[in-house]
Amino acid sequence: MLLGRKAGDNTQVLALAARLGWSCEEKNLVHRPWELVANRFLGVTLLGIDRNRSSPLRAPWPDLVISSGRRNEPVARWIQRQSGGVSRLVHVGRPWADPGCFDLVIATPQYPLGKFPNVHMNALPMHRLDEALLRTARERWAPVLAHLPSPRIAVLLGGNSGAYVFTQAKARRLGTLVNGMARSLGGSVLVTDSARTPDGVLEAFTAELDVPRHAHRWGGARENNPYLGFLAMADRFVVTADSVSMVAEAEFTGKPVHLFSLEDGAGWWKRGYNYRFDALIHRLAATIGPVRMRRDAEAMMRNLVGEGRAVWLGEAEPQVHISGEERPDDTLTAALAVSALFTPRR
Repeated sequence: MLLGRKAGDNTQVLALAARLGWSCEEKNLVHRPWELVANRFLGVTLLGIDRNRSSPLRAPWPDLVISSGRRNEPVARWIQRQSGGVSRLVHVGRPWADPGCFDLVIATPQYPLGKFPNVHMNALPMHRLDEALLRTARERWAPVLAHLPSPRIAVLLGGNSGAYVFTQAKARRLGTLVNGMARSLGGSVLVTDSARTPDGVLEAFTAELDVPRHAHRWGGARENNPYLGFLAMADRFVVTADSVSMVAEAEFTGKPVHLFSLEDGAGWWKRGYNYRFDALIHRLAATIGPVRMRRDAEAMMRNLVGEGRAVWLGEAEPQVHISGEERPDDTLTAALAVSALFTPRR
């Protein structure tokens, strides 16, 4: 398993490896500032990593390499070359290299990869949640959150991502909608921001609340982070639609999920905050780059809404809860696709 600096990428790699249940070894990679240049112009290389600070890469070479993220692609392909082509490559997410460079690509509908025979499309990203983990979290956080009236509405705040910019004005609008929901139901709010949430967004959101709440700022000690407790104890969720990982984890609970869009629509160019470097680069790439290099998180959200697995906040009420037996298991189907790589063809 190749692990890098992005927690979301690492989570999917670890989740897949755990579901496979095979003997495995983690390789933690530290990337150099110029890794993008090495990636684009050399493709199969270790020049993009700091080998002195990364886990050693040496024989015996593995039967399977699981990677995720642009930075780890050249390393995976280098390992396969050293193995004489024996190592199978499974890449999670959108690859920057041609998908044909991998034995299997496990992606989600936010990436329009087209029809490749080696692309397995999951409805949602993989995660490491299970019922035992949620039971433990419930035991830990029940005494802390028990005073808050039900239904408890967990609000999971994402942040700037690609073309999406999470402004304080959007946070206030979200706060108004959630406050109205909680007041009408006689409930309370559990809210947490995340690593990508801009400064001031959490405060702008909570300023609109006049209902009981528990608010958490990301970045403190792990044992004081109530995120898993929120997942375990919430009766429903409101998640910003930029964060596909948090949506996947909320979906796992089987509780109703409301989505809040950060999209600005056709008039995005009229809003000054969209002239942020990352947002402009994303829009430029979506305009002139290959179709498969685009990212549209809301395409995945639209699929969920169409399947009845989520609703847009303020537009409808979720119809049903999903029981454990009916809940789709994307990690299992991905693991079966990986296992098939090692099944002899008849």
